[in-house]
Amino acid sequence: MTQSLITVVVFVVLLACLPWAVSKLKSRYGLTQLGPTQQSRVLSALAVGPHQKVVTVEVGPDHARVVLVLGVTPQSVRLLHTLPTASATPTLVQAANSPAGRVEP
Repeated sequence: MTQSLITVVVFVVLLACLPWAVSKLKSRYGLTQLGPTQQSRVLSALAVGPHQKVVTVEVGPDHARVVLVLGVTPQSVRLLHTLPTASATPTLVQAANSPAGRVEP
């Protein structure tokens, strides 16, 4: 009885230490999902209904950033449009700062 109890306790302790060990290995060997230059950034989010949004996100590595316009609902995420970063960012900033949300030519 005592030997099986000790075995169970040791097993539970090893399982409890597993997430800590995995995070240490990931940080030591640089096995992160996204590096510091590949992070995504939400540029804007606009609610168009009670459960629907249009979200503008900038993704990709520094040398090839892309702006994605996404339609988001509780059931799905759909790509509405893709823009290159160089031409999209000034236009999006102008639209966000204009009172009507439109860019004047």
